[in-house]
Amino acid sequence: MNRLRRFMLNGMLLAIVALIMRTVAVAFNVYISNKIGAVAMGLFSLISTVYGFGITFATSGINLATTRLIAQAIGDSNTDLDIRESEEKSAKINCILKRCVIYSLVFGSIATVVLYTFADEIGINILRDERTVRSLKVLALTFIPIATSSVLSGYFSAVRRVYKNAVIQILGQGIKIYACIAFISLLGAKDTESACLSVVCGGALAEILSFAIGLLLFFIKRPKKKQALTDTEKKSTTKDVIANALPLALSAYMRSALVTIEHILIPLGLEKSGSSRDMSLAAYGIVGSMVFPLVLFPSAISASFAGLLIPEIAESAETGDERRIKGITTSVIETVLIFAIGCAGIIMSFSLELGSHIYPEAEGAGKYILMIAPLIPIMYLDTAVDSLLKGLGEQVYSMWVNIADASVSVILVAILLPIMGINGYIVTVYFTEILNATLSITRLLIKSKVKTHVLLWVGRPLLCVIGATKLTHFLINAIFPLGNVWGHIIIAALFYVLFMVIAGGIKIHRIITSLRYMIKTK
Repeated sequence: MNRLRRFMLNGMLLAIVALIMRTVAVAFNVYISNKIGAVAMGLFSLISTVYGFGITFATSGINLATTRLIAQAIGDSNTDLDIRESEEKSAKINCILKRCVIYSLVFGSIATVVLYTFADEIGINILRDERTVRSLKVLALTFIPIATSSVLSGYFSAVRRVYKNAVIQILGQGIKIYACIAFISLLGAKDTESACLSVVCGGALAEILSFAIGLLLFFIKRPKKKQALTDTEKKSTTKDVIANALPLALSAYMRSALVTIEHILIPLGLEKSGSSRDMSLAAYGIVGSMVFPLVLFPSAISASFAGLLIPEIAESAETGDERRIKGITTSVIETVLIFAIGCAGIIMSFSLELGSHIYPEAEGAGKYILMIAPLIPIMYLDTAVDSLLKGLGEQVYSMWVNIADASVSVILVAILLPIMGINGYIVTVYFTEILNATLSITRLLIKSKVKTHVLLWVGRPLLCVIGATKLTHFLINAIFPLGNVWGHIIIAALFYVLFMVIAGGIKIHRIITSLRYMIKTK
């Protein structure tokens, strides 16, 4: 199987799986929010900020380090890894995996001990809500499985066996849904703490079982140990793991800590603006746990392909193939903008209908969807650009950009929320997303030497999506009214694709050419 075909199959597989996963996740999120209420969702979001920092420390950059080191060890692979790998490469891969697993166990264990030991202090003194303590202790038990799973995921990506990651994700999501429903039935949702704990226990069990599934898939087809490396080579590998992971870890620590502080400040700021504790948690839950997952839903497609580009562009950077790097960058920016601008226009056009249809119990959800949707092109493109920068070895630059982003967020949240309420948070998101994207995109354009084409990349899809949504609304209102918002969205999407084809924005032969730039074929 040549690399273009493998890349496309892996990308489509991940995109399909991600869409299914996010569809199920959003549907499950609707079920949970209706079952436990917006206040419990807000409390869960608050707990998740601390949990997110714990995961960041437990993994400490090991996923990307594993992917990069194993991709470099494999080299320019045009055939299946097991057929072509030499004894030396097999030994090198085994050595990298062992070092990465040890690294993950160390950091995962530290994270577990710290969170479990200090759960009371964190819940009562930092989160200022005693109802979070039991949930934090349960989540502490998941750090070691998550850290080790991060290594396995990086390995599967590097050897282009992403279907295994897809299997883990699907089974893990299924386990999570079943477990959450079971725990809600067992523990009940009679109060906010019990409701939140039920969701936490279901998620924790899913993480542990997902790790077990990943480990089983790894042992089914793992690299064979054909020879041992010398002590010098082992020490060199250890240094490589640390050198690749720690810069990412340090940046992630700082950014995650700042994000945690920001999200702790949000309900506090809302309280200072005049809302009660439960009202503040409810508003926080609507925006953070309901609106953002919906707005980011379509990014499953673009993010799936973007993630696969890390090992591809890493190989090009390793060999100094500037032409291929430039081709990949140009194709990614144009393709993501076409996709993201279309999504933004359609979601904005039907935001109120989406809010009332998906979250009927959440007051104001449609309004917040409309307010956040214009950021979609910036958020989607920033995700793709980050993947390209990581492939080019620009982790340190991304570190400082992310730290600057998070620092500004904390400052703006502390200043704006007591004055503007939840609207202050949305203003903060706008400012920081634009700041982060501008710095990252500028760096990528300089490194890749790509010339921008704003009218083609932004102007053309913008005009096409405006035309598509206006025509859809006209047809629905004047000719054949449809009661289902999903039917409206499908019609608008079809018109958008049609207009893009007519305008020359979507061309089959250009797509194929772009893909050949991205992935070398035999």
